[in-house]
Amino acid sequence: MSTPTPSPNFKHQDSQPWYKNYMVIIFVIGMPAFVVIACVWFVYYSYQIRDSVVRDDWYMDGKTLYHDVSRDKLTYDLDLHGKMQFSPDGDITFYLNYPEQSLQTGKLLNGTPLVYPDTLELSISHATDIKKDHDLILQHQSGNKYSAQVNIDPLKAKYYLQVSNDGKDDWRMQDVAKLPRSEVSFDPLPVFAENL
Repeated sequence: MSTPTPSPNFKHQDSQPWYKNYMVIIFVIGMPAFVVIACVWFVYYSYQIRDSVVRDDWYMDGKTLYHDVSRDKLTYDLDLHGKMQFSPDGDITFYLNYPEQSLQTGKLLNGTPLVYPDTLELSISHATDIKKDHDLILQHQSGNKYSAQVNIDPLKAKYYLQVSNDGKDDWRMQDVAKLPRSEVSFDPLPVFAENL
């Protein structure tokens, strides 16, 4: 007669409660809590670095985007040029240069009388940081000289510059430059010369 073998005891009791088990703390509580915290941080961060609104003459017709270049074309047609000087203390001086022919005849190339506007609008847009953008009014001083005051960030960066006149002759001059620097020149866009 054989002796019966003892059967294994499957009723082994764990001496720790469930909430003290490291597997529960890491995988059931810890990882989901980490994911929730990371999601909240990413939502906050994406809100802080959101893209800024496009600053240009774009408009939408149906589902098609168009870029209005009529102001740039007028600058080319009138043969307008400009020079902007930046001083270290934040003073901006802009010189609006009409062509020699217009200065002699007293009329712009489109036939309207040559006058220097009382104010010009200046837009200085940082390439990536909307907080460093500046919209200014250039006040007419004398002759072709305009001035304004601005505090440009001392860290050299790419900026989009635009000088415009929103009067009867609605033109604008544009340039891209790394600021701060001492001088920026504005010339009509050469793309219109290629279309002739």
